[in-house]
Amino acid sequence: MALRGYQRSFLRGLAHALQPVVHVGHEGASDAVGAALDEALTAHELIKVRMHQPTDKRALAGLLATRAQAQLCGLVGHTAILYRAHPTAPQIRLPQRAAPGDGTGDGTGDGTPDATPDATPDATPERD
Repeated sequence: MALRGYQRSFLRGLAHALQPVVHVGHEGASDAVGAALDEALTAHELIKVRMHQPTDKRALAGLLATRAQAQLCGLVGHTAILYRAHPTAPQIRLPQRAAPGDGTGDGTGDGTPDATPDATPDATPERD
C-alpha cells in the first residue's frame, strides 16, 4: 500500500520524538542491517534509521525501505523514517480522508455522518 502525502506527514510528526533504533555503518545495507530493520519494524511499526555519511542517502534510504518491505516517510539529514504496519495488530492508525462526494463531511471517509447533528427548527427550544 502506497502512503499518501498527508499520511506521510502524519507519520513524520509521530516520528519527531523518536530516537534512531537502527544505525547503518560503512558497510551499508548488510544482512545484519536487514535483520535489525525487520525486527525493529515488527516491534515498533515506525522507526528512525541513522545512516553514517552515505554517498547517496536517498538511494540508500530507498534500498533500506525496499529490503524491509516498508514505506519511506521522510529523510532528514542522515536519518530516514520508515513505516511498516504490523501484520496482525497494527498500533498506528493512519488518517483517512473522505472521498469526494461521500456526503459525510467529517473527513474520516468511513461513511458515517458527522458527530454533531444539524440544527433544525424543530430542535430549537422554545423560550418563555
